[in-house]
This record gives sequence, C-alpha cells and structure tokens, in this order.
Amino acid sequence: MTDGRRLFIGGSWVEPDGGHYDVVDPATEEVVGPAPEASRAQVHEAAAAARAAFPGWSRTAPEERAGILRRAAGLILRDLVPHAELARAESGATTATARGMQVGVAAARFRRYARVEPVEQALPPQINEAGPFGGAAVMGALALRQPVGVVSCITSYNNPWANPAGKIAPALAMGNTVVVKPAPQDPLSVYRMARALEEAGVPPGVVNVVSGSRAEVGEAAVDSDDVDMVSFTGSTAVGRRIAEVCGRGMKRQLMELGGKGAAVVFEDADLGSAVRGIGTTFSFYSGQICTAPTRVLVQRAVHDPLVARLADYMGHLTVGDPRAEDTVVGPVISAAHRDRIEAYVELGRKEGARVVAGGGRPPLDRGFYVAPTLLADCTPDMRVVREEIFGPVVVVLPFDDEEEAVALANDSDYGLIDYVWSADVARAFRVARRLRAGGVGVNTVGRNMEAPFGGFKQSGVGRDVGSYALHAYSELQSIVWPG
Repeated sequence: MTDGRRLFIGGSWVEPDGGHYDVVDPATEEVVGPAPEASRAQVHEAAAAARAAFPGWSRTAPEERAGILRRAAGLILRDLVPHAELARAESGATTATARGMQVGVAAARFRRYARVEPVEQALPPQINEAGPFGGAAVMGALALRQPVGVVSCITSYNNPWANPAGKIAPALAMGNTVVVKPAPQDPLSVYRMARALEEAGVPPGVVNVVSGSRAEVGEAAVDSDDVDMVSFTGSTAVGRRIAEVCGRGMKRQLMELGGKGAAVVFEDADLGSAVRGIGTTFSFYSGQICTAPTRVLVQRAVHDPLVARLADYMGHLTVGDPRAEDTVVGPVISAAHRDRIEAYVELGRKEGARVVAGGGRPPLDRGFYVAPTLLADCTPDMRVVREEIFGPVVVVLPFDDEEEAVALANDSDYGLIDYVWSADVARAFRVARRLRAGGVGVNTVGRNMEAPFGGFKQSGVGRDVGSYALHAYSELQSIVWPG
C-alpha cells in the first residue's frame, strides 16, 4: 500500500527524497516495514501545502469539518484489528493496549472533536464616558476564537495513534491545517490515519504527513516560515530546543514534555488501591508514559508494607511477547532505550538505592525487554529520583508528615501529574491543591478526558484535552462596537 512507503503531501502520496529506513518490532527485532525518509525541502513543501489549504479550510462550516472527523473515526474503527496489529508491531504495546488505548482512543478523539462547540462569547456591555476617542457610548464586545493557521504536530513514540489524533482532531476542528511529523520509531500507523482522513474527505493539503529518522526532518517542521504553531509531545530537552526556534519566530506552542510523577501515600490509604495505581508504571507501555507515578512517597508507618506489596505485585506481571494474551509488560521501544533504563538502575545501585525487585534483564532470546524494577531506600538527591527514566522503574522515599510529603513531591523540575492516596478526603484535596503539578489524581490514576491536561515547570507549556484543546489550537480575537 502507498500509505506506508510514501509521504502524504498536498493530498498526494509522494516518493521520499531520502529513500526509506527500517521500522523495527521491539518484541522480535524484526523489520516491520520501510518508512519514508523526507528531506528538509519536502517538509517545507508539506508546510507550504498546508498554508495554501488554510484559507479554504478555515472558512469551511464547522459542521462540515465535524462530518469529516466523524467519518474518519468510523473508518479507523472499521479497520481496528489490522491497525492495532501494526501499532503493536511498531510500538511493542500489548494487543489489548494497541486495540483499546491506541487505535480505540484515537477513534474516540476524532469523535470527540466532531462535536461542534461555539467559538464566540458575548461580553458584558461597557459604558464609556466622552473622551478623546469619541462621545459617550455603550460598547458591546465579542470574544471570538480564530484558528492559528498551520500547525506542526510532532508526536511521541509511546502511542502512535492516540497522541497524533489528540493533536490532529482538535486542530482540524478549529479550522487549522496540519503537518504531522510522527516519531521515527513508529510512523507507519500515522500514515494509516492519514489514509482514513483522505477517505473521509479531508481536502488536499489540510493534512500532511512527513516522516524521517534524521533530526533535520523534525527541525524543518519547526523552522518552516509557513508554520504558525508547534504542538510537541516528547522530552523536555527537545522541547527546549523547539521553544528556542519558536521564540525567534513568535510561533505559538503547545508542549507536553517529561514527567516524574509523585504518588503520595498516607498511612490511612487503601494500600491495595495505591499498589494497583502505582503498578501501572510497570505495566502500561512498559513504563514509557510521562504520567506514570514513578516517585512513590510513602508515610513511614506504612513504608515497609507498601514496598512489600509492590514487590509482590511485580511478581505477578508476565513479561514477554506482547501478542500473547497473558503478557502484561512488553518491550521498550529500542535497544538504546533498554540500555539507558538499565544504566539508570545500575546508577541507582551505585547511589545507594536498594533493588527490591527486578534490576536484571528478562531471560528472553530476543526483544528489547527490561525487568520491572523497584528501588527503595532512596533519597531526594539521587539522580534516579530526580530524572525521568521513562521505563518500568519505581523509586520509593519515606516521609513523616504532610508538610514533608508536599515538600518532597514539589522538589522536582517536573510537574505533570501527581497522585495522592488517603482515606481522609479533606486531607487528600488539601494536599492536591498544594502540589505544583498540572494534574492531581486523588485515590486514582484514572483520567477525566474533559479535564485540562498539561504540566507545570519543565513538564510543558499550555493545556489540551476536551474544550481546552480547542482553545490551545486557536487565537483569541476581540470585536468591539458601539451599542
């Protein structure tokens, strides 16, 4: 099919200037297929195509745009099984995760933004006295959301369906056009998404997809003069470099960056609930998720029982082939990332942390697997406590009282999502309000998909999800008139 070997630019499937590179299955180390390698010129061509398509698309009736998004959702679900199989092969996700949390969530996000929402808000009239700008008058005003223009959507490898959909769908719903640069590890799924949008009737140039393994491809998607906004999900280090380029061009930004989420567990907490929530770090995407509660801060009275329960939980996690029904923990994305995670575990040992469970490589013949690992006896200054590992590794620190818990949780460069477990709901919400994080889960790691999502500090800029994503992909304009 053309949607795996060619770029999608201006409504056409285009041969890549740079040839192809191999996409590797992290579970088998076998080649999934060839992915197109775009040149800088082709990325700029895609941005120019999006620029040319913007005037017509932005003037399209919101209902018409919504219809295309709704059809795209249906087409994605029509082919859910083959799409999920490709996502599993590219990303190493388990079959259940690929179907439900990747392809299924992507379709849900297209359906969500097929809901037409008002973009105008009438403001209270203001009485102005006579002055240098005219006589006395009652002034009416309207706040109006306008599309930003051309948006570069640079997506992460941990979810090749839901992450791009979460950018493309609200951007299109607001009347923007997009250039999508998928993660180099798993871009083939995004071309499938482009195929569904094409079949759904998206006009030429409104959606463009350009992939590549070289840094220059992503750089071109940021520095093109035709790009008005960059929406990026990835590491804080890359986010800083993107922000520098955006600053020079005054480009708008939406950045969802790293995380080192704190799970604050008080002595009165339901330890079973806390263990299940923290355990998602080990199992969900093999810990490759920025929202994971990777720093466990536990009140000293229940420190040892919680550590023991977490170790026992890990003992029931099956690590292996993500195609197998009983697999809970699949591989990480690459050999290089596996080596990086293992280096952090070894660093933790050298820093004085105690390896309670895991710490070695699973005895599998092939694949990029990391044993889920629990590190106790940690201190706040350790690098394994302060730096994002992005793998199935959890560190545990004790605290004595609420003040110390808050101080430890906030002692981080990151601030994406933290968590609080306590039977005292008043205390849980009191602590939640003091945490310097964009989101806080109280007795849950669940998400409300209408709540704003984004980070404090080094965890990002801006908010998306629900109606907040429509705000993120729009500019606010005011219109004033005499009453």
